[in-house]
Amino acid sequence: MNHELTTVSLEVCANSVTSALAAQDGGATRVELCENLYEGGTTPSYGEIFIARKLLHIKLYVLIRPRGGDFLYTDLEFGIMMADIRYCIEAGCDGIVIGMLNADGTIDKERCAEMVKLAKEWGLGVTFHRAFDMCADLYQAMEDIIELGCERILTSGGKSTAMEGSSTIAHLIEKAAGRIKIMPGSGVSEANVADLVHFTGATEVHSSARKRVESKMIYKNDHIVMGDTYGDEYSTDVTDTERVRNIIKMANT
Repeated sequence: MNHELTTVSLEVCANSVTSALAAQDGGATRVELCENLYEGGTTPSYGEIFIARKLLHIKLYVLIRPRGGDFLYTDLEFGIMMADIRYCIEAGCDGIVIGMLNADGTIDKERCAEMVKLAKEWGLGVTFHRAFDMCADLYQAMEDIIELGCERILTSGGKSTAMEGSSTIAHLIEKAAGRIKIMPGSGVSEANVADLVHFTGATEVHSSARKRVESKMIYKNDHIVMGDTYGDEYSTDVTDTERVRNIIKMANT
């Protein structure tokens, strides 16, 4: 596939303002701000959103997801999501990232439409996230999301990683025929992004571009684990500016 006329852009999934700034410095065009990447990402705090908006000049999209797990939400959770969208509007964000499903694996069109309407009324863009990958029929789901008025779908092609789902991603891009952007994400790195772009024809890719950073703590209590998902309390994952640059470079080779 010939990409000479199209620059492939990178959206960075940033788990903090620190990561968002690294993404900006590396040349990312947009940040999807979230936290709790070990749960697949949840909505960041008001403080994170506020400071990110203050310091970023690239586009800032915020993940609207109140918890980990599935994408079948109660009315209470939906109320929380709508409140978070209102705060993103007040904070001056460029867009939101949403996804709600029905129990049968179809798009919850009714409630997603309310979120899209609220965002668009205030000029915010909307990305539909990888809840899409949990749908029973990806092609029908794409048509529903187009109908909702979303700008793009973040997808791994219904598989754990975008490389595994690359064949489906290529078909989705073909069937979308320019009506919506299909953005591959999950496991995208400098090692595979060139192949992914050439095979699928994607013009936007999504990566967290993270590296592990060791704590500067001198005293360390090695007899305690604070969370129940992973055991290292003295390191964190942060987006790496150099990795961002390399992914963009490789995506455009």
